[in-house]
Amino acid sequence: MKVIESIKELREQVREWRKQGLSVGLVPTMGYLHEGHKSLIDRAVKENDRVVVSVFVNPMQFGVGEDLESYPRDMERDCQLCENAGADVVFHPQPEEMYTKNFSSFVDMNTLTKGLCGKTRPIHFRGVCTVVSKLFNIVTPDRAYFGEKDAQQLAVIRHMVEDLNFGIEIVGCPIIREEDGLAKSSRNTYLSAEERKAATVLNRSLQEAENLYKNGERDAEVLTGAIRSYLDKEPLAKIDYVELVDWNTLETVEKAEGSILIAIAVYIGKTRLIDNRIIAE
Repeated sequence: MKVIESIKELREQVREWRKQGLSVGLVPTMGYLHEGHKSLIDRAVKENDRVVVSVFVNPMQFGVGEDLESYPRDMERDCQLCENAGADVVFHPQPEEMYTKNFSSFVDMNTLTKGLCGKTRPIHFRGVCTVVSKLFNIVTPDRAYFGEKDAQQLAVIRHMVEDLNFGIEIVGCPIIREEDGLAKSSRNTYLSAEERKAATVLNRSLQEAENLYKNGERDAEVLTGAIRSYLDKEPLAKIDYVELVDWNTLETVEKAEGSILIAIAVYIGKTRLIDNRIIAE
């Protein structure tokens, strides 16, 4: 497995693969990899001849006061995980490699990004769309792999790819959870022992709503109200949002019909965690 830091070298590597008629999969990450990321790499390795994993903490998607500087990093461990999973290249550029001194071009979207996480992180998805577009142009993959835990991001990337005719298959992969149900996340490392225990309330609150849905409840207010009531029982939990939206458009709906996304963002102490359920009739 190679670790490549320059765009030029990575492009040369991909050209060599293309000359051999090989397919290429891309797994974009911000590093500090865990079993959730590994599940994406495993899928990419299974479905492509060569796999590139990008490890890049993208400064453009962090707002003022967010955790850019403290975001966990462990490149040695990340490379070991990627190699064990069968990746061929880890692309690890420095910020100045991705964003040159006079960088001034952005990819933005005026739908799908206004609600959910976009309400409290207004510049986040412009940063996501810009860096993912750059990765797509650098790697030119056949397929790219994203986790369903970041459901809004997945929906946004799919919409962007369709709008801008990238011709790349976007593959969404299921959430990987700890044994107690907490969705795996690099930010889980911020939690104290007490907060880590409290954080399981996210998955349990979603399960409460899913059980109501399975028993025939379709009213969005009832379903989201059940989640809020469950979360309110946990003293360390502070709700950012609880939303039920159409999975394709991310627009709020009154009835849970067709494909829906139940998405939540909750602060446990000072750490903001997200989780969701994607339900299709």
